[in-house]
Amino acid sequence: MKYLLWLLKAAIFFTLFAFALNNQHDATVNFFFGTYWRAPLVLVVLVAFAGGMVVGALGMLPGWWRRRQKAPPAAPAVPATAAVVPQASTRAISSSGTELPIARHHGL
Repeated sequence: MKYLLWLLKAAIFFTLFAFALNNQHDATVNFFFGTYWRAPLVLVVLVAFAGGMVVGALGMLPGWWRRRQKAPPAAPAVPATAAVVPQASTRAISSSGTELPIARHHGL
């Protein structure tokens, strides 16, 4: 499987490399007020891809910040002298001696 993934990555790389070699002619990007930018087509495509990634990441930032602010605060540290209270077990021991999770059934 590892070799198949490397083969797939190599195929994608060589396909993109061939694309770059076949599209070396200049492309003109026209902006407003008669301004333009002339560059190789591969560079124009690369800049458009990078710009799309930046715009997409900036569009996701408000959601990331909102989720980060709603995260619950960290629990306060328990003093070292506090007594340890045993918790109820969530596992049952079968007749063969192995631990099995306790199934919780909720009925109406």
